[in-house]
Amino acid sequence: MRKLVYYVGVSIDGYIAGPGHDISFYPVEHMLPWIAAEYPETLPAMARPHLGIAEAPNKHFDTLVMGRGTYEPAMLAGIASPYPHVKQYIVSNSIAGIDDPDVTLVKGDPLELVRSLKQEDGMDIWLAGGGNLAGQLLPEIDELVVKSYPVVAAKGTRAFDGDFQPTAFTVTDTLALPDGCRITWFKR
Repeated sequence: MRKLVYYVGVSIDGYIAGPGHDISFYPVEHMLPWIAAEYPETLPAMARPHLGIAEAPNKHFDTLVMGRGTYEPAMLAGIASPYPHVKQYIVSNSIAGIDDPDVTLVKGDPLELVRSLKQEDGMDIWLAGGGNLAGQLLPEIDELVVKSYPVVAAKGTRAFDGDFQPTAFTVTDTLALPDGCRITWFKR
């Protein structure tokens, strides 16, 4: 069975983005090459040619689930399909529609969506955020890949937001990068 993996970058204080979906404060000098080599499918199509990975095969994920807030920067830039190399599902009750056949707008229960996707054949499912959606999907999250950046945001979008749901995960691996960034893998 496929797993739902929350692959996410966070500040020291647990924010995935600052106000207005800002992620420009994250240091990426060492993280970006690591992502390009290890998780190329998590980079948007417009960035891939600049990193020399335009045609890189997917290594972990072939399906992406994200919320409106995570999708909004692409939508505002006029990009309907930011990750055409994976199946894209946007969970939102506030987006009227998406004019791209490669992107599926889901207005229903995200838990039902993920449970259905887990039954399909394929690679794992990447949960890209945001915090509200991650909070709703916490019962179905099997693994976390947390890219920790050595910076405090103090305000923005939390990695998880919603009801109090203490959920235990076990660290399975860690990797420290030269600039203080760290990647930690967790399993439920």
